[in-house]
Amino acid sequence: MEKECMEEGRANTKRPLLPAETNFISSDKPNDGSSLTPVLFLSAIVALSGNFCFGFAAGYTSTAEFEMMEDLDMSIAAYSFFGSILTIGAAIGAILSGKIADFVGRKRTMWLSQIFFIMGWLGIASATSVWGINIGRVSIGFAVGLIAYVVPVYIAEITPKNIRGRLVVTLQLMNCSGLLIVFFLGNFFSWRTLSLLAIIPCLMQVVGLVFIPESPRWLASIGKETEFEDALRQLRGADAGVSEEATEIRDATEIFQRGDAGFQGLFQKKYAYPLMIGVGLMLLQQLGGNSVFAAYLSTVFAKANVSTTIGPTAIAFLQMPAAVLGVILMDAFGRRALLMVSSVASCLCLSTMGLAFYLQEHDYAKEFTPVLVFLGVLGFSYAFAVGMSGIPWVIMSEIFPINVKASAGSLVTLVNWSSSWLVTYAFNFMLEWSSPGTFFFFASISALAFLFTWIMVPETKGRSLEDIHASLITYVY
Repeated sequence: MEKECMEEGRANTKRPLLPAETNFISSDKPNDGSSLTPVLFLSAIVALSGNFCFGFAAGYTSTAEFEMMEDLDMSIAAYSFFGSILTIGAAIGAILSGKIADFVGRKRTMWLSQIFFIMGWLGIASATSVWGINIGRVSIGFAVGLIAYVVPVYIAEITPKNIRGRLVVTLQLMNCSGLLIVFFLGNFFSWRTLSLLAIIPCLMQVVGLVFIPESPRWLASIGKETEFEDALRQLRGADAGVSEEATEIRDATEIFQRGDAGFQGLFQKKYAYPLMIGVGLMLLQQLGGNSVFAAYLSTVFAKANVSTTIGPTAIAFLQMPAAVLGVILMDAFGRRALLMVSSVASCLCLSTMGLAFYLQEHDYAKEFTPVLVFLGVLGFSYAFAVGMSGIPWVIMSEIFPINVKASAGSLVTLVNWSSSWLVTYAFNFMLEWSSPGTFFFFASISALAFLFTWIMVPETKGRSLEDIHASLITYVY
Protein backbone atom coordinates (compact mmCIF):
# COMPACT_ATOMS: atom_id res chain seq x y z
CA MET A 1 0.00 0.00 0.00
CA GLU A 2 2.81 2.38 0.95
CA LYS A 3 4.66 1.56 -2.25
CA GLU A 4 1.53 2.29 -4.30
CA CYS A 5 1.21 5.66 -2.60
CA MET A 6 4.80 6.49 -3.47
CA GLU A 7 4.28 5.47 -7.09
CA GLU A 8 1.15 7.56 -7.24
CA GLY A 9 3.14 10.46 -5.80
CA ARG A 10 5.71 10.15 -8.56
CA ALA A 11 3.03 10.53 -11.19
CA ASN A 12 1.11 13.24 -9.41
CA THR A 13 1.91 16.59 -10.97
CA LYS A 14 -1.30 18.37 -10.01
CA ARG A 15 -0.28 19.28 -6.49
CA PRO A 16 3.38 20.33 -6.57
CA LEU A 17 5.02 21.58 -3.43
CA LEU A 18 6.57 24.48 -5.30
CA PRO A 19 4.79 27.19 -7.27
CA ALA A 20 4.09 26.22 -10.86
CA GLU A 21 5.81 29.29 -12.27
CA THR A 22 9.10 28.35 -10.58
CA ASN A 23 11.12 25.97 -12.74
CA PHE A 24 13.65 24.08 -10.67
CA ILE A 25 14.82 21.80 -13.46
CA SER A 26 18.20 23.29 -14.13
CA SER A 27 18.91 24.35 -17.69
CA ASP A 28 22.65 24.78 -17.24
CA LYS A 29 24.59 24.41 -20.43
CA PRO A 30 28.04 22.77 -20.66
CA ASN A 31 29.68 26.16 -21.25
CA ASP A 32 27.58 27.92 -18.64
CA GLY A 33 29.25 27.14 -15.35
CA SER A 34 28.93 23.35 -15.46
CA SER A 35 32.61 22.53 -15.96
CA LEU A 36 35.35 21.74 -13.48
CA THR A 37 37.08 25.08 -12.97
CA PRO A 38 40.42 25.49 -11.14
CA VAL A 39 38.75 27.03 -8.08
CA LEU A 40 36.12 24.28 -7.97
CA PHE A 41 38.83 21.61 -8.30
CA LEU A 42 40.92 23.18 -5.53
CA SER A 43 37.87 23.54 -3.27
CA ALA A 44 36.94 19.88 -3.75
CA ILE A 45 40.48 18.65 -3.10
CA VAL A 46 40.86 20.72 0.07
CA ALA A 47 37.49 19.52 1.41
CA LEU A 48 38.18 15.91 0.47
CA SER A 49 41.51 15.95 2.30
CA GLY A 50 39.36 15.75 5.43
CA ASN A 51 38.31 12.29 4.29
CA PHE A 52 41.97 11.33 3.96
CA CYS A 53 42.27 12.11 7.69
CA PHE A 54 39.09 10.06 8.21
CA GLY A 55 40.58 7.03 6.42
CA PHE A 56 43.85 7.34 8.33
CA ALA A 57 41.98 7.36 11.65
CA ALA A 58 39.79 4.40 10.63
CA GLY A 59 42.76 2.21 9.69
CA TYR A 60 44.97 3.20 12.60
CA THR A 61 43.57 0.60 15.01
CA SER A 62 44.25 -2.25 12.58
CA THR A 63 47.88 -1.18 12.20
CA ALA A 64 48.56 -0.38 15.85
CA GLU A 65 46.64 -3.29 17.39
CA PHE A 66 49.26 -5.84 18.41
CA GLU A 67 52.03 -3.40 19.40
CA MET A 68 49.68 -1.15 21.40
CA MET A 69 48.11 -4.11 23.22
CA GLU A 70 51.58 -5.28 24.24
CA ASP A 71 52.91 -1.84 25.27
CA LEU A 72 49.86 -0.91 27.36
CA ASP A 73 48.99 -4.45 28.50
CA MET A 74 45.50 -4.30 26.98
CA SER A 75 42.98 -7.13 26.84
CA ILE A 76 40.84 -7.91 23.79
CA ALA A 77 37.90 -6.19 25.47
CA ALA A 78 39.98 -3.08 26.22
CA TYR A 79 41.25 -2.85 22.67
CA SER A 80 37.78 -3.46 21.24
CA PHE A 81 36.60 -0.52 23.31
CA PHE A 82 39.50 1.62 22.04
CA GLY A 83 38.70 0.66 18.46
CA SER A 84 34.98 1.32 18.82
CA ILE A 85 35.20 4.50 20.90
CA LEU A 86 35.98 6.49 17.77
CA THR A 87 32.40 5.85 16.72
CA ILE A 88 31.14 7.17 20.08
CA GLY A 89 32.98 10.43 19.48
CA ALA A 90 31.71 10.44 15.90
CA ALA A 91 28.13 9.98 17.11
CA ILE A 92 28.53 13.04 19.36
CA GLY A 93 30.00 14.95 16.43
CA ALA A 94 27.12 13.79 14.24
CA ILE A 95 24.52 15.17 16.65
CA LEU A 96 26.14 18.61 16.48
CA SER A 97 27.49 18.56 12.92
CA GLY A 98 24.44 19.92 11.13
CA LYS A 99 23.83 22.74 13.60
CA ILE A 100 27.51 23.70 13.67
CA ALA A 101 27.73 23.69 9.85
CA ASP A 102 24.60 25.85 9.63
CA PHE A 103 25.72 28.25 12.37
CA VAL A 104 29.38 28.88 11.48
CA GLY A 105 29.45 27.68 7.87
CA ARG A 106 30.95 24.72 6.03
CA LYS A 107 34.55 26.01 5.98
CA ARG A 108 34.72 26.85 9.68
CA THR A 109 33.23 23.44 10.52
CA MET A 110 36.09 21.79 8.63
CA TRP A 111 38.56 23.96 10.51
CA LEU A 112 36.98 22.96 13.81
CA SER A 113 37.19 19.28 12.91
CA GLN A 114 40.94 19.58 12.34
CA ILE A 115 41.43 21.13 15.78
CA PHE A 116 39.88 18.01 17.31
CA PHE A 117 41.88 15.74 14.99
CA ILE A 118 45.16 17.35 16.04
CA MET A 119 44.30 17.31 19.77
CA GLY A 120 43.32 13.66 19.53
CA TRP A 121 46.49 12.53 17.75
CA LEU A 122 48.67 14.46 20.21
CA GLY A 123 46.75 12.85 23.08
CA ILE A 124 47.37 9.34 21.75
CA ALA A 125 51.05 10.03 21.02
CA SER A 126 51.68 11.22 24.57
CA ALA A 127 49.39 8.77 26.41
CA THR A 128 50.84 6.56 29.13
CA SER A 129 47.63 4.74 29.99
CA VAL A 130 44.56 3.24 28.37
CA TRP A 131 42.50 6.22 29.51
CA GLY A 132 44.85 8.55 27.65
CA ILE A 133 44.50 6.82 24.30
CA ASN A 134 40.72 6.52 24.75
CA ILE A 135 40.35 10.27 25.34
CA GLY A 136 42.45 10.97 22.25
CA ARG A 137 40.39 8.52 20.21
CA VAL A 138 37.14 10.20 21.28
CA SER A 139 38.50 13.57 20.14
CA ILE A 140 39.41 12.08 16.76
CA GLY A 141 35.97 10.50 16.57
CA PHE A 142 34.30 13.87 17.18
CA ALA A 143 36.32 15.29 14.29
CA VAL A 144 35.31 12.37 12.07
CA GLY A 145 31.63 12.97 12.93
CA LEU A 146 31.92 16.57 11.70
CA ILE A 147 33.89 15.63 8.58
CA ALA A 148 31.50 12.82 7.59
CA TYR A 149 28.65 15.32 7.39
CA VAL A 150 30.19 18.57 6.22
CA VAL A 151 32.48 17.36 3.40
CA PRO A 152 29.81 15.69 1.20
CA VAL A 153 27.39 18.55 1.93
CA TYR A 154 29.96 21.21 0.99
CA ILE A 155 30.93 19.45 -2.23
CA ALA A 156 27.30 18.84 -3.23
CA GLU A 157 26.52 22.51 -2.65
CA ILE A 158 29.42 23.90 -4.70
CA THR A 159 29.32 21.48 -7.64
CA PRO A 160 27.26 21.59 -10.88
CA LYS A 161 24.78 18.75 -11.26
CA ASN A 162 26.61 17.03 -14.15
CA ILE A 163 29.73 16.31 -12.07
CA ARG A 164 28.30 16.44 -8.53
CA GLY A 165 28.09 12.68 -7.96
CA ARG A 166 31.56 12.08 -9.30
CA LEU A 167 33.14 14.63 -6.96
CA VAL A 168 31.17 13.63 -3.86
CA VAL A 169 31.95 9.94 -4.29
CA THR A 170 35.65 10.85 -4.54
CA LEU A 171 35.49 10.93 -0.75
CA GLN A 172 35.75 7.14 -0.88
CA LEU A 173 38.94 7.45 -2.92
CA MET A 174 40.37 9.73 -0.23
CA ASN A 175 39.26 7.31 2.49
CA CYS A 176 41.11 4.53 0.67
CA SER A 177 44.18 6.74 0.31
CA GLY A 178 44.18 7.35 4.06
CA LEU A 179 43.87 3.62 4.72
CA LEU A 180 46.66 2.78 2.29
CA ILE A 181 49.06 5.30 3.84
CA VAL A 182 48.39 4.24 7.43
CA PHE A 183 48.72 0.53 6.58
CA PHE A 184 51.96 1.21 4.70
CA LEU A 185 53.51 3.47 7.34
CA GLY A 186 52.44 1.04 10.07
CA ASN A 187 55.00 -1.43 8.72
CA PHE A 188 57.84 0.98 9.58
CA PHE A 189 56.76 3.18 12.49
CA SER A 190 55.56 2.62 16.03
CA TRP A 191 52.00 3.47 17.00
CA ARG A 192 53.14 6.66 18.76
CA THR A 193 55.12 7.93 15.76
CA LEU A 194 52.24 7.02 13.49
CA SER A 195 49.89 9.20 15.49
CA LEU A 196 52.27 12.16 15.09
CA LEU A 197 52.53 11.60 11.34
CA ALA A 198 48.72 11.73 11.18
CA ILE A 199 48.88 15.44 12.08
CA ILE A 200 50.55 16.35 8.76
CA PRO A 201 47.44 15.95 6.51
CA CYS A 202 45.37 17.74 9.17
CA LEU A 203 47.62 20.79 8.92
CA MET A 204 47.44 20.64 5.12
CA GLN A 205 43.66 21.02 5.18
CA VAL A 206 43.86 23.86 7.72
CA VAL A 207 46.09 25.80 5.32
CA GLY A 208 44.10 24.87 2.21
CA LEU A 209 40.81 26.15 3.65
CA VAL A 210 42.21 29.70 3.56
CA PHE A 211 42.19 29.66 -0.25
CA ILE A 212 38.71 28.31 -1.06
CA PRO A 213 35.26 29.99 -1.03
CA GLU A 214 32.39 29.24 1.32
CA SER A 215 29.37 27.27 0.06
CA PRO A 216 27.17 29.63 -2.02
CA ARG A 217 24.01 27.83 -0.89
CA TRP A 218 24.90 28.37 2.77
CA LEU A 219 25.65 32.04 2.10
CA ALA A 220 22.28 32.37 0.39
CA SER A 221 20.53 30.70 3.33
CA ILE A 222 21.85 33.32 5.77
CA GLY A 223 21.11 36.26 3.46
CA LYS A 224 24.67 37.20 2.47
CA GLU A 225 23.79 38.16 -1.11
CA THR A 226 27.06 39.79 -2.15
CA GLU A 227 29.21 36.98 -0.76
CA PHE A 228 26.84 34.40 -2.30
CA GLU A 229 27.24 35.82 -5.81
CA ASP A 230 31.00 36.24 -5.44
CA ALA A 231 31.46 32.65 -4.25
CA LEU A 232 29.30 31.25 -7.06
CA ARG A 233 31.19 33.29 -9.65
CA GLN A 234 34.54 32.08 -8.30
CA LEU A 235 33.45 28.46 -8.47
CA ARG A 236 31.89 28.65 -11.95
CA GLY A 237 34.59 30.76 -13.57
CA ALA A 238 34.85 34.42 -14.55
CA ASP A 239 33.29 33.88 -17.99
CA ALA A 240 30.40 31.68 -16.85
CA GLY A 241 26.85 33.00 -16.74
CA VAL A 242 25.58 32.31 -13.22
CA SER A 243 22.43 34.44 -13.09
CA GLU A 244 20.06 31.55 -13.82
CA GLU A 245 21.67 29.23 -11.25
CA ALA A 246 21.78 32.04 -8.68
CA THR A 247 18.06 32.75 -9.16
CA GLU A 248 17.25 29.05 -8.85
CA ILE A 249 19.20 28.77 -5.58
CA ARG A 250 17.64 31.94 -4.15
CA ASP A 251 14.09 30.89 -5.00
CA ALA A 252 14.50 27.38 -3.62
CA THR A 253 16.15 28.66 -0.44
CA GLU A 254 13.33 31.15 0.13
CA ILE A 255 10.58 28.59 -0.45
CA PHE A 256 12.04 25.79 1.65
CA GLN A 257 12.95 28.12 4.50
CA ARG A 258 9.26 28.92 4.91
CA GLY A 259 8.82 25.41 6.30
CA ASP A 260 9.60 24.33 9.83
CA ALA A 261 13.25 23.71 10.59
CA GLY A 262 14.88 21.71 13.36
CA PHE A 263 14.16 18.22 14.60
CA GLN A 264 10.50 18.95 15.27
CA GLY A 265 9.95 20.14 11.71
CA LEU A 266 11.95 17.23 10.31
CA PHE A 267 9.38 14.66 11.41
CA GLN A 268 6.55 16.11 9.34
CA LYS A 269 4.94 13.68 6.91
CA LYS A 270 6.33 15.47 3.86
CA TYR A 271 9.92 14.64 4.87
CA ALA A 272 9.22 10.98 5.67
CA TYR A 273 10.37 9.58 2.33
CA PRO A 274 13.84 11.22 2.15
CA LEU A 275 14.31 10.48 5.85
CA MET A 276 13.59 6.77 5.32
CA ILE A 277 16.09 6.71 2.45
CA GLY A 278 18.84 8.43 4.44
CA VAL A 279 18.40 6.41 7.64
CA GLY A 280 17.97 3.12 5.78
CA LEU A 281 21.11 3.49 3.69
CA MET A 282 23.24 4.49 6.67
CA LEU A 283 22.06 1.52 8.73
CA LEU A 284 22.67 -0.94 5.92
CA GLN A 285 26.08 0.52 5.13
CA GLN A 286 27.40 -0.05 8.66
CA LEU A 287 25.58 -3.25 9.59
CA GLY A 288 27.13 -4.78 6.47
CA GLY A 289 30.53 -4.74 8.19
CA ASN A 290 32.23 -1.79 6.53
CA SER A 291 33.89 -0.43 9.68
CA VAL A 292 35.13 -3.88 10.67
CA PHE A 293 37.40 -4.20 7.65
CA ALA A 294 39.03 -0.85 8.37
CA ALA A 295 39.41 -1.29 12.13
CA TYR A 296 40.18 -5.02 12.46
CA LEU A 297 41.53 -6.21 9.12
CA SER A 298 44.65 -7.57 10.84
CA THR A 299 42.44 -9.59 13.19
CA VAL A 300 40.52 -11.11 10.27
CA PHE A 301 43.74 -12.04 8.47
CA ALA A 302 45.33 -13.46 11.62
CA LYS A 303 42.24 -15.67 12.10
CA ALA A 304 42.63 -16.94 8.52
CA ASN A 305 46.44 -17.36 8.72
CA VAL A 306 47.08 -14.54 6.24
CA SER A 307 50.11 -12.27 6.82
CA THR A 308 49.07 -9.36 9.03
CA THR A 309 51.90 -7.25 7.60
CA ILE A 310 51.49 -7.76 3.87
CA GLY A 311 47.76 -8.51 3.81
CA PRO A 312 46.29 -5.16 4.99
CA THR A 313 48.74 -3.10 2.92
CA ALA A 314 48.01 -5.17 -0.20
CA ILE A 315 44.25 -4.82 0.29
CA ALA A 316 44.48 -1.05 0.79
CA PHE A 317 46.67 -0.72 -2.31
CA LEU A 318 44.43 -2.92 -4.47
CA GLN A 319 41.33 -1.06 -3.24
CA MET A 320 42.49 2.17 -4.88
CA PRO A 321 41.51 1.14 -8.45
CA ALA A 322 38.03 0.27 -7.17
CA ALA A 323 37.64 3.73 -5.65
CA VAL A 324 38.79 5.30 -8.94
CA LEU A 325 36.32 3.08 -10.82
CA GLY A 326 33.51 4.27 -8.55
CA VAL A 327 34.36 7.89 -9.39
CA ILE A 328 34.30 7.12 -13.13
CA LEU A 329 31.06 5.13 -13.04
CA MET A 330 29.11 7.43 -10.70
CA ASP A 331 27.70 9.88 -13.23
CA ALA A 332 27.71 7.32 -16.06
CA PHE A 333 25.45 4.66 -14.51
CA GLY A 334 23.87 6.54 -11.63
CA ARG A 335 23.60 6.02 -7.88
CA ARG A 336 20.83 3.41 -7.82
CA ALA A 337 22.39 0.93 -10.24
CA LEU A 338 25.79 1.08 -8.54
CA LEU A 339 24.22 0.56 -5.12
CA MET A 340 22.45 -2.61 -6.29
CA VAL A 341 25.53 -4.02 -8.04
CA SER A 342 27.65 -3.21 -5.00
CA SER A 343 25.21 -4.93 -2.63
CA VAL A 344 24.99 -8.14 -4.66
CA ALA A 345 28.77 -8.38 -5.11
CA SER A 346 29.35 -7.66 -1.40
CA CYS A 347 26.90 -10.41 -0.48
CA LEU A 348 28.76 -12.94 -2.63
CA CYS A 349 32.20 -11.97 -1.25
CA LEU A 350 31.06 -12.06 2.38
CA SER A 351 29.44 -15.44 1.79
CA THR A 352 32.76 -16.67 0.37
CA MET A 353 34.50 -15.58 3.57
CA GLY A 354 31.84 -17.27 5.68
CA LEU A 355 32.35 -20.47 3.69
CA ALA A 356 36.15 -20.23 4.12
CA PHE A 357 35.88 -19.99 7.90
CA TYR A 358 33.30 -22.80 7.93
CA LEU A 359 35.81 -25.06 6.14
CA GLN A 360 38.50 -24.03 8.62
CA GLU A 361 36.33 -24.74 11.66
CA HIS A 362 35.38 -28.20 10.36
CA ASP A 363 38.94 -29.06 9.30
CA TYR A 364 37.89 -29.64 5.72
CA ALA A 365 40.08 -28.26 2.89
CA LYS A 366 41.23 -25.61 5.35
CA GLU A 367 44.35 -24.98 3.26
CA PHE A 368 42.06 -22.92 1.00
CA THR A 369 40.93 -20.68 3.86
CA PRO A 370 43.74 -18.06 3.57
CA VAL A 371 43.22 -17.73 -0.20
CA LEU A 372 39.42 -17.57 0.04
CA VAL A 373 39.52 -15.02 2.87
CA PHE A 374 42.04 -12.81 1.08
CA LEU A 375 40.03 -12.93 -2.15
CA GLY A 376 36.81 -12.38 -0.21
CA VAL A 377 38.18 -9.29 1.53
CA LEU A 378 39.60 -7.98 -1.74
CA GLY A 379 36.32 -8.57 -3.59
CA PHE A 380 34.30 -6.99 -0.78
CA SER A 381 36.63 -3.99 -0.77
CA TYR A 382 36.12 -3.54 -4.51
CA ALA A 383 32.36 -4.04 -4.35
CA PHE A 384 31.88 -1.78 -1.36
CA ALA A 385 34.14 0.96 -2.73
CA VAL A 386 32.19 1.12 -5.99
CA GLY A 387 28.83 1.67 -4.32
CA MET A 388 27.79 1.19 -0.71
CA SER A 389 30.80 2.92 0.82
CA GLY A 390 30.43 6.37 -0.74
CA ILE A 391 27.01 6.58 -2.40
CA PRO A 392 24.92 6.76 0.81
CA TRP A 393 26.87 9.92 1.68
CA VAL A 394 26.28 11.26 -1.84
CA ILE A 395 22.54 10.67 -1.52
CA MET A 396 22.46 12.11 2.01
CA SER A 397 24.02 15.32 0.68
CA GLU A 398 21.42 15.54 -2.11
CA ILE A 399 17.98 14.64 -0.73
CA PHE A 400 17.36 17.11 2.12
CA PRO A 401 16.31 20.74 1.51
CA ILE A 402 18.16 23.58 3.17
CA ASN A 403 15.65 24.15 5.98
CA VAL A 404 16.03 20.61 7.40
CA LYS A 405 19.48 19.71 6.06
CA ALA A 406 21.18 20.33 9.40
CA SER A 407 18.72 18.26 11.46
CA ALA A 408 18.34 15.50 8.87
CA GLY A 409 22.08 15.31 8.22
CA SER A 410 22.82 15.12 11.93
CA LEU A 411 20.23 12.38 12.40
CA VAL A 412 21.36 10.11 9.57
CA THR A 413 25.03 10.65 10.47
CA LEU A 414 24.22 9.76 14.09
CA VAL A 415 22.48 6.58 12.87
CA ASN A 416 25.56 5.74 10.82
CA TRP A 417 28.00 6.11 13.69
CA SER A 418 25.77 4.50 16.29
CA SER A 419 25.42 1.37 14.16
CA SER A 420 29.14 1.53 13.37
CA TRP A 421 29.91 1.53 17.09
CA LEU A 422 27.65 -1.47 17.63
CA VAL A 423 29.32 -3.51 14.88
CA THR A 424 32.87 -2.39 15.71
CA TYR A 425 32.55 -3.16 19.40
CA ALA A 426 30.76 -6.47 18.90
CA PHE A 427 32.96 -7.78 16.07
CA ASN A 428 35.72 -9.45 18.12
CA PHE A 429 33.12 -11.15 20.30
CA MET A 430 31.14 -12.24 17.22
CA LEU A 431 34.32 -13.65 15.70
CA GLU A 432 34.99 -15.71 18.84
CA TRP A 433 31.39 -16.91 18.88
CA SER A 434 31.33 -18.00 15.23
CA SER A 435 33.62 -16.84 12.44
CA PRO A 436 31.44 -18.20 9.62
CA GLY A 437 28.26 -16.96 11.29
CA THR A 438 29.71 -13.43 11.53
CA PHE A 439 30.34 -13.14 7.81
CA PHE A 440 27.10 -14.87 6.81
CA PHE A 441 25.31 -12.25 8.94
CA PHE A 442 27.09 -9.44 7.08
CA ALA A 443 26.19 -11.14 3.78
CA SER A 444 22.50 -11.16 4.71
CA ILE A 445 22.65 -7.41 5.41
CA SER A 446 24.11 -6.85 1.93
CA ALA A 447 21.23 -8.82 0.43
CA LEU A 448 18.81 -6.63 2.36
CA ALA A 449 20.60 -3.54 1.05
CA PHE A 450 19.88 -4.69 -2.52
CA LEU A 451 16.16 -5.05 -1.78
CA PHE A 452 15.99 -1.70 0.01
CA THR A 453 17.68 0.11 -2.89
CA TRP A 454 15.47 -1.59 -5.47
CA ILE A 455 12.26 -0.66 -3.66
CA MET A 456 13.04 2.67 -2.00
CA VAL A 457 15.93 4.59 -3.54
CA PRO A 458 15.26 6.93 -6.50
CA GLU A 459 17.87 7.97 -9.07
CA THR A 460 19.33 11.45 -8.47
CA LYS A 461 21.90 11.49 -11.28
CA GLY A 462 21.88 14.59 -13.48
CA ARG A 463 19.31 16.50 -11.42
CA SER A 464 19.71 19.79 -9.60
CA LEU A 465 19.47 19.72 -5.82
CA GLU A 466 16.35 21.89 -5.96
CA ASP A 467 14.64 19.48 -8.36
CA ILE A 468 15.50 16.49 -6.16
CA HIS A 469 14.12 18.17 -3.05
CA ALA A 470 10.84 19.12 -4.74
CA SER A 471 10.24 15.66 -6.20
CA LEU A 472 11.02 13.70 -3.03
CA ILE A 473 8.84 15.86 -0.82
CA THR A 474 5.95 15.69 -3.32
CA TYR A 475 6.06 11.86 -3.15
CA VAL A 476 4.12 11.65 0.10
CA TYR A 477 1.16 13.76 -0.99
